[in-house]
Amino acid sequence: MNGGPAPGAGSGRLRVLSVPAGHVYVRHLSDPAGTDAVDRLPDPQPPGAPPGARWWPPPALEAGWVREHAGEFDLCHVHFGFDARSPEQLQALVGALRDSGRPLAYTVHDLSNPHHDDPTLHSAQLDVLVPAADALVTLTPGAAAEIRRRWGREARVVPHPHVAEDAVLRRPRPRRAEFVVGLHLKSLRANMDPVGVLEPLLEVVPSLPRAVLRVDAHTDVMTPGFTRHDPALAALLRSAAEAGRLALHVHDFFDDEAFFAYLQAIDLSVLPYRFGTHSGWLEACYDVGTRVLAPDCGFYAEQQDCLVFRAEGPQRGASIGAGVRAAHAATLPWRADPEARAEERRRVAAEHRRTYESVLGLSTSNL
Repeated sequence: MNGGPAPGAGSGRLRVLSVPAGHVYVRHLSDPAGTDAVDRLPDPQPPGAPPGARWWPPPALEAGWVREHAGEFDLCHVHFGFDARSPEQLQALVGALRDSGRPLAYTVHDLSNPHHDDPTLHSAQLDVLVPAADALVTLTPGAAAEIRRRWGREARVVPHPHVAEDAVLRRPRPRRAEFVVGLHLKSLRANMDPVGVLEPLLEVVPSLPRAVLRVDAHTDVMTPGFTRHDPALAALLRSAAEAGRLALHVHDFFDDEAFFAYLQAIDLSVLPYRFGTHSGWLEACYDVGTRVLAPDCGFYAEQQDCLVFRAEGPQRGASIGAGVRAAHAATLPWRADPEARAEERRRVAAEHRRTYESVLGLSTSNL
């Protein structure tokens, strides 16, 4: 299908091809009451995938898919999922959207890819998407400034909406005598520095009254034969656990229920990142009242007013210790207000509606 007016543009409701749609961040861009009149298409199934499979890899990033299905959406909004796409493939996607008369919006979540040690590919992908996008969105003023510096483009700053659902937002925190410091190593993403953060925690946590260090790691990190297995780290964790210096929890990926139960089982979550930009994990912690100690790389402290440590340099260990002690001494709660989060989500939805209207050439609504 070639150019022409977007088929849904005159109906009042806008049909958005979100890449992906089945992600909690993207789902929470919609007004829960539906007053934003934005319909985000469900993720197309990857070829050969069984029913109910996840959205990865996204067929909607393929130029051929866009040309075949352009009549089904009014604009495309890319968020995540292009890790495996070459710059040339992304350029072909941009061309297919332009040929079909479908604008492109892009939310810059990651200025550096947390899964890539080498930033070359991600930078080249951004060099296609950022200049080509008809509208840019990002989550923090700092990220917008970096986008302006690198590409000379202005990005609309729209905050990250809540991650937890309303029932979890309102769930009381459990009472306990201990102060639990949590370090979750997941499956050792490329941007993680587990030992560099673990060692200062092993020093500071035992020095604090009633403090306990809990370390979680996925099974693939701790089990020989798995791609992500790190024998030196596994040995260090098991040795420290046997010596009673930490409580070690080894498990597979949490489902949503287990994830939020975990966050409420700890009082402080330490993010062991060497680089990064924004964090949905931080937002989830804020939703349930678990304090966060984040590195000073990226723009985590602009997302929420969290504690911060030095990501690099000789002061890193001392700053981690200072952050843990500050969290341990804190008396005021650090938790999202459910009503404020609901109002924020309505504003986020309205901002996205206005963004879509602007790239479609429609008069801006008063949502």
